[in-house]
Amino acid sequence: MTVTEHTPVRFDTKIAVLLRDDLAPWQRLNVTAFLVSGLGTELPEVIGAPYADADDTAYLPMFRQPVLVFEAGKETLTAAHGRALSRALPRSVFTSDLFATGNDRDNRAAVRAVPRDRLDLVGLAVYGPRNAVDKVAKGARMHP
Repeated sequence: MTVTEHTPVRFDTKIAVLLRDDLAPWQRLNVTAFLVSGLGTELPEVIGAPYADADDTAYLPMFRQPVLVFEAGKETLTAAHGRALSRALPRSVFTSDLFATGNDRDNRAAVRAVPRDRLDLVGLAVYGPRNAVDKVAKGARMHP
């Protein structure tokens, strides 16, 4: 098969964001933005090339592949966190405590103060092989 610029691109990896289903719309957007920022900073392979428009105005690079957003209840999110840890997949977390903080230092302190099994997770982002990420997201549904 000849690869052309019109050949669909398939990735053997997946980026998934799982959000707790009881979040307000503004919280879902905020949590998603924070979670994916962690993946882009630590995993350079997920970032594509910079963009430019027809006038050569430069824009920052973005993820090279789609980000799938899911929603789930608290128990499913907690189970997904455990599965991501057991598979040693790169991950970022957002806990309910972070809604009350206003900066990165306080965010990190809020997560640090709570044992892993007692984190009140409202969001989780994970990256890895498609099958492994699918197993982590088991029980979650695509965000509407």
